[in-house]
Amino acid sequence: MSRFQDKVAIVTGGGSGLGKATARIIAADGGKVVIAGRREAAGDAIVRDIVGSGGEAMFVRTDVDSPADVEALVASTVERYGRLDLAVNAAGIGGPAQAPIAEIEEADWDAVLETNLKSVWRCMKYEIRAMLPGGGGSIVNVSSIYGYKPSDVGHAPYCAAKHGVIGLTKTAAVDYAQQGIRVNVVCPGLFLSEMVEPYLDVAPDFISGLTLRHSTMNRLGTSEEIAEAVAFLLSDAASFVNGASLALDGGDTTRLY
Repeated sequence: MSRFQDKVAIVTGGGSGLGKATARIIAADGGKVVIAGRREAAGDAIVRDIVGSGGEAMFVRTDVDSPADVEALVASTVERYGRLDLAVNAAGIGGPAQAPIAEIEEADWDAVLETNLKSVWRCMKYEIRAMLPGGGGSIVNVSSIYGYKPSDVGHAPYCAAKHGVIGLTKTAAVDYAQQGIRVNVVCPGLFLSEMVEPYLDVAPDFISGLTLRHSTMNRLGTSEEIAEAVAFLLSDAASFVNGASLALDGGDTTRLY
């Protein structure tokens, strides 16, 4: 039997990058996937891709900064499929970069913390409520290597939010462990994503330097590599993994220099 046969999953930020790659894996392994995102064209495209490959998916336009949108997302999922088993909270923004703390505008700070931290709590709030009647589920949140250490590229609000996601995940894992819900977090390093790709052409030396500094393998990861780890944590193969933070960084957080 496929890993996610007849399981129902929500993937926020599912229209691109890590979210899209994760949605594809879940669907290919038998799961029913609800793609959540702000961009309808991107969401509809991945739904067509999954359905065309024999999977099952639907798109729900969702701004994770909106409590009403998130509540409606989960309600639509349960209305369509009758349950919720899995959730991946991958939606996020980069915010200001190469800006020292004293030069960050408060509005920019608030926007990043809202999307990258508060929305993860908001999504879990409704996801967990939907999972409990079914006897449990599995949630994977997305942090970053900057959830472990300071940012060296000047985006303090992103770094602060990603630290917060790890603490939030571990707390949720403890809160619901005995009710059958596992909550884990992945912490990607530099990988090909919408946050990194724009710099490949305009600032190749900057990306090359970051890659050398942050990956012992001296290469960028791929969305598919990160998504495979997310899928493992979602699956029953990780049934005794709860509250874990998994670095997916090419060895950055283990290096000695």
